[in-house]
Amino acid sequence: MEAPLAGIRVLDWTIWQQGPVATTMLGDLGAEVIKIEEREQGDPGRWIASTGGGSTVSRGRNYYFEANNRHKKSIALNLKTAEGQRIVHRLAAISDVFVQNFRQGVAARLGIDYAALSKVNPKIIYANASGYGPKGPDSATPAFDYMGQARSGLMRIIGGPESPPMYVFGGIADQMGAIVLAYGVMTALLARERYGMGQEIDVSHLGSMIALEGLNVSSRTISGREMMRRAREEAYNPLWNHYQCAGGKWICLGMLQPDRYWKPLCAALGAPELAGDPRFGDMSSRGKNCRELIAIFDRIFAGRTLEEWMEALRRGGDFIFSFVNSISDLPDDPQVVANEYIVDYDHPVLGPTKLVGLPVKFSRTPGNPRGHAPEFGEHTEAILTELLEYSWDEVAGLRAAKVI
Repeated sequence: MEAPLAGIRVLDWTIWQQGPVATTMLGDLGAEVIKIEEREQGDPGRWIASTGGGSTVSRGRNYYFEANNRHKKSIALNLKTAEGQRIVHRLAAISDVFVQNFRQGVAARLGIDYAALSKVNPKIIYANASGYGPKGPDSATPAFDYMGQARSGLMRIIGGPESPPMYVFGGIADQMGAIVLAYGVMTALLARERYGMGQEIDVSHLGSMIALEGLNVSSRTISGREMMRRAREEAYNPLWNHYQCAGGKWICLGMLQPDRYWKPLCAALGAPELAGDPRFGDMSSRGKNCRELIAIFDRIFAGRTLEEWMEALRRGGDFIFSFVNSISDLPDDPQVVANEYIVDYDHPVLGPTKLVGLPVKFSRTPGNPRGHAPEFGEHTEAILTELLEYSWDEVAGLRAAKVI
């Protein structure tokens, strides 16, 4: 059975992370993705020197570009030339989707904006990714992931009430923007299937992050109040908190109906006397005395290892809890492995490695996250000769004219 997006061709004129991750997600689902890169240097993500520590893995490959660009074919073009633009127009005529994340106005100056490409293919889905959206005073302002986290308020909802703004590493705004961008493209493809029309869509860091923070934002818009940031030591519901165990590992409790669990939890923790303590008799009293109870829980959990507490809680009742992973724990987490959220892959250059898998499972049309990023301009000649039927003499002329 074919993948969900088999037969869909995507032109990917994007750089860095937000746009490339979106098209990689489409590639995971079976779309053919052609990455259009600037002739001299290509996607700057190819050459990034450091992301969260050194990013180069082997033979010039770096994990940043590999993660963001698997499955794709690469064509290197000089889009400042009329012939380079003509190649894009010819590709657009036989493609389903065009994705770009350059600053507002760049595509129009190069003659490859929606107005231009929809003339050669009225049914094309043209997707723009930006920092702040297509309208408003900052629509043309450049932005990266850091700006997306800052402008959206994310940096002010992490940590305790006295914490300074905090950045989440790993390009969270880029990743969320990519997810929403892929969601928009697939919805537009469905609309085209139903109504027979192409369209232009816009996705931004700002809009995507507001969607991610939906409940936080709704608290402000509906009730007039932001959700309170609380330090771990001041969690109003101590049964919705995390505690450090002997040996340094952490356990996370997640009981949103704490009164239901209170007495059996006290027994499982070996402290049945807490159940009769008037300071902690119900959720309200525990909230008023949360500091005292959390300090008690800290001492209790510090007395045994995580593994011992996991076993005690499994035996003690129908509790909701989890251990706290680090990112390094994920590739070996048996639940992650069983669901193929991280998969093995034999990379042609890097050898055996692991890749992020698909978060969605399809029973009849499965996708495939296994693939590698292309070398710079690797498929230029094949795309020109096979898809667009250029002759080899014409290809040679394009190269001599520095179009490719």
